[in-house]
Amino acid sequence: MPVFTRLTSIRARLTSISARLPSPRTRLRAARDAHPAAARTARWTLHTLAAALVVGALLMPNAAPGLRPDGFTRIPAEAIIGAVLLIALPRRPRIVVAALYGAGIGVLTVLNLLDMGFKEYLGRGFNVVLDWGLLDDAQAYVADSMGSTAAVAAAVGAVVLTLLLVTVMALATVRLGNLLARHRPRATRGALIAGTVWVTCTALGVQISGMPVASDQAAGALKEQTERVVATLRDEAAFAKEARADTFGATPPGRLVPDLRGKDVVFAFIESYGRTATEDPLIAPGVIDTLDTRTAALAKAGFHARSGWLTSATYGGSSWLGHSTALSGLWIDNQQRYRTVTSGDHLTLTKAFQKTGAWDTVGVMPGVQKGWPEAKWYGLDKVYDAFELGYQGPKFSWSTMPDQYALEAFQRLEHGRKRDKPLMSEVILTSSHQPWAPIPKMVDWDELGDGSVFDAIREAGKKPAGVVADSTESRREYGKSVQYSVTALTEWLERYGTDDTVLVFLGDHQPIARVSGDGASRDVPVSVVAKDPKVLERIDDWNWTEGLRPAKDAPVWRMSSFRDRFLTAYGSTPHPTGE
Repeated sequence: MPVFTRLTSIRARLTSISARLPSPRTRLRAARDAHPAAARTARWTLHTLAAALVVGALLMPNAAPGLRPDGFTRIPAEAIIGAVLLIALPRRPRIVVAALYGAGIGVLTVLNLLDMGFKEYLGRGFNVVLDWGLLDDAQAYVADSMGSTAAVAAAVGAVVLTLLLVTVMALATVRLGNLLARHRPRATRGALIAGTVWVTCTALGVQISGMPVASDQAAGALKEQTERVVATLRDEAAFAKEARADTFGATPPGRLVPDLRGKDVVFAFIESYGRTATEDPLIAPGVIDTLDTRTAALAKAGFHARSGWLTSATYGGSSWLGHSTALSGLWIDNQQRYRTVTSGDHLTLTKAFQKTGAWDTVGVMPGVQKGWPEAKWYGLDKVYDAFELGYQGPKFSWSTMPDQYALEAFQRLEHGRKRDKPLMSEVILTSSHQPWAPIPKMVDWDELGDGSVFDAIREAGKKPAGVVADSTESRREYGKSVQYSVTALTEWLERYGTDDTVLVFLGDHQPIARVSGDGASRDVPVSVVAKDPKVLERIDDWNWTEGLRPAKDAPVWRMSSFRDRFLTAYGSTPHPTGE
């Protein structure tokens, strides 16, 4: 009981002391009264910053080229409408609406920033329905390129900055709403004048330095995002219907690729191998020299090639969209289409070989580091992922192993084995994946071993951070990585190819805009290489260029047309499935 009494007494004294202390609001008021000029300056500084933040967000573009100083000197219609609404509302509704309005502006700003990033790397805007999963891939890419600490820091920083941006924007609009309410007559006149000026500038098309004075940037961005969502939802049903119709879906096994019976066929994709590699002034000289040198070396070994262009369904990344488009005959340019087609039974080019029963089928996927159920859809009897090729050497940023090692492992595990059937293979080469640092170098094929020979090469290579930060360096190193991948693949063919080997190799997409440039095409080279002249005679009517380097004016096809053209060229008989 004495203890209880003592505690009660202490609590009473603390309550008495706190009652005598001034509240934070009282102290703030006292400080303002003591320093009125400083308080007024601070108050108007905050008002100005809040206004600049809101107006800047409303004028922010969703593409990097739009980030120009005069783009932020325009009159946003959304600010005028917001001001009129806040002036008209009573206190409590005004605060709620202002907070929601500001938070909405914050969210739209985040979407604009995501749009900028996606357009820079993938050549398209961010899709709020489909693309959240790609953010995990982005984090994994940063972890592989810069380390797990940098990846975690980037992820945490992005979340914190997003929450901070939305919160600060909401507080800014609430502050501005309160300011407008305190000066309602003047605010009303100002809104009326601003609205009149905006309408006049719109009607007359007034511009400064080619930039319209009147802006509806935020409304346009919101409309674009909405249209993207609606188009995605509509596309899902339309594409599912399209995927059910297949020109070769009901073709009997005996009538699929009969003209390639007995051949070992390899479909190889080279990461980011695009038209830029053969046409950019900085990149092309080295790549062209490599292609011409390797064409001559293959010809000396008895191999000849024909090359053309395919327009990829993707750009800068999402390689699986390029792979699936080329092999399915369908235009797969987003994740929803990819999920739809891979969950069905649409015939892939690789599965056509499996369906005949005349080939063993295998996939070599050094970039796959987790479960890959798509193997069944591709028609691959066996898949070797990053952990099944025996590699004990270092990673090269995102790429788990050098292409030369992956090809040698493919030779050891599958291509070089004696077998009862010929082999059809899908091989994904990853050494030319961004950030293009460090880049492997070719070593003697007999010295590859378990890959440890690459330890010193990796240590001597360039660091990713230095290459990523410099667009010129990115272009230069990208070119070197393509030279390496092409050399590794064609040396493998020269060393291990036989009279019955047929190699089809192509790029999956162009490199990112920092390398390929704004507005670059989506074209990628494609080549068919063989010793047997009859293999190339079957595609004479394609009018492709002789050798590994397609001419600038060589035929350009949509990548989705390749499957049907290839199947037709090698004797397949169309038997369509219905819808």
